[in-house]
Amino acid sequence: MTMVRGGASARSGWLRLLRLVPRSLRGRLRGLLGDEEGAALIEFAMTVPILMTCFFGMVQVCLACYMHQVLTETAREGSRYAIVRGSTCVNGSGSSCTATAASVNSYVSSIGWPNVAGGTLVVNTTYPDGNEQPGSRVQVNVSYAFPFRIPFVPSSTLNLTSQSVMYIVQ
Repeated sequence: MTMVRGGASARSGWLRLLRLVPRSLRGRLRGLLGDEEGAALIEFAMTVPILMTCFFGMVQVCLACYMHQVLTETAREGSRYAIVRGSTCVNGSGSSCTATAASVNSYVSSIGWPNVAGGTLVVNTTYPDGNEQPGSRVQVNVSYAFPFRIPFVPSSTLNLTSQSVMYIVQ
């Protein structure tokens, strides 16, 4: 901070310019130029939208990470359901309990995953080896269109996918 004549700070540059103004107007101008009331309100109004955008952006990123974990677990649950219900599956009463691709898809869709973001879930079950025999593979693909919404930023969709491949055991 530099000092000027009379012990005033560098901020008193305006006061030096006031010397050029007639004495009758100096008092009025000194009050107007030296007044900082309302500056904090304007700074707050300019800063809050930026901070809120960052905050809600972080919330959306956390929700996307959470939904990816949910999708991963959902795909695993679907493949677990399919591996214990292969072509040789028989329940306690002796009837067949074989799972088809359609039954695995409906099971995964009905698990009750939390749709916290309002997107859409798509499940696709395939048998890469062509059959549902023990030792063959089952593949469950789960995708979710995550609506990425942040204030003051154009909306977009983040496509989250997960895949689980397991070998049929019975």
